Amino acid sequence: MDPNVARSWLFVPATRPERFAKAVASGADMVILDLEDAVPAEEKDAARRAAATWMVGDGAAAVRVNAADSDHHDDDVAAIAGLPGLRAVLLPMAESVEAIAGLRERLGPDVALVPQLETALGLLRAVDLAAAPGVRRLAFGHLDFAVDIDAAPQPQALLHARSAIVVASRAARVAGPVDSVTTDLDDDEITRDDATQARALGFTGKLCIHPRQVAAVNAAMGPSRDDVAWARRVLEAGTTGAARVDGQMVDAPVIARAQRIMSRAGDHR
Repeated sequence: MDPNVARSWLFVPATRPERFAKAVASGADMVILDLEDAVPAEEKDAARRAAATWMVGDGAAAVRVNAADSDHHDDDVAAIAGLPGLRAVLLPMAESVEAIAGLRERLGPDVALVPQLETALGLLRAVDLAAAPGVRRLAFGHLDFAVDIDAAPQPQALLHARSAIVVASRAARVAGPVDSVTTDLDDDEITRDDATQARALGFTGKLCIHPRQVAAVNAAMGPSRDDVAWARRVLEAGTTGAARVDGQMVDAPVIARAQRIMSRAGDHR
């Protein structure tokens, strides 16, 4: 899947290679082999080897490396550089354009870079990070961000951050950002509600931590049948001037929204 349009991004600890193929089979648009939070320090080397072995073969995935200022970062990048199955790299705690430039230099122009904003400084630099060469999208990490600003990890407390990331992505002309995880693993409705709210704000993807979250995220992030049917009616009414559809005025911004819905529907057929 193209990293620009992937809806569901499913984390798998890189220490669990037996789960890699299962993650792909879950229907996730993008699988992320995690070398960061999910891997203890003493298992980092084994995790790198497992990720590299899979992506040298038939496996294709994104990889989340350790933060640029981590002792593990350079070894992570060295282990995955040049692998044929590497599709994207998530950089957690992203704050530095220079760190992104270093990644691009080592990984090449074909690997999508996805800075994960998890600090106040990262948020304030969001436009510059999004506009850095090689960056395709931004991602949010709400748990670390809440800790950094000493806030509760609740939607209302983080509304400004989420909106700022969406606006920064648009200002930098990159794809809509990827929202943070839902920590509840048992209630699909919570995942669906979180993803629906994120989509309403302008996010076009979401991080997942369990395969059962994937279907709910894909459904929420993709246009619904009702959305597609509405968009068709709008476009059939004509694309010049003003018109009336379902009792509502249709003008240029409404037509643009309908065209975007149809484009997104085509991306995920």
